[in-house]
Amino acid sequence: MQDNEIVEPDRETILVVDDEPTIRMLVTETLKEHGYITFEAGDAPAALGILKAPGRISLLLTDITLPGQNGRELAEAAKQLRPELKILFMTGYAHNIDIGLTGSGFGGANIITKPFSLDGLVKKISAIIA
Repeated sequence: MQDNEIVEPDRETILVVDDEPTIRMLVTETLKEHGYITFEAGDAPAALGILKAPGRISLLLTDITLPGQNGRELAEAAKQLRPELKILFMTGYAHNIDIGLTGSGFGGANIITKPFSLDGLVKKISAIIA
């Protein structure tokens, strides 16, 4: 395996869900710079629409706190649509880590706490997808 095969995940697709447009844009642009294909959504209904469409999605990167349906509920619905989907939760609230992420197939849930470094986010995503 050559080094460029590890660094360039050219076929990995990530769905970024965050209701803050600035965060969503910053994350998606960073992921694109690292070779990922990205889709983005501002809420759970938009994300579910993307997940229902054909095509490969490797990872759901979702904020836990979303308007209406929260990130945990979105992840549960996403897993029903795509059982193989990997999930990374983002949160700005440390207490959200204990909102039931250990149930319904979320044992050992992947979580990154805001604020996070973009390099740290990319490394975490790379490790989850690998």
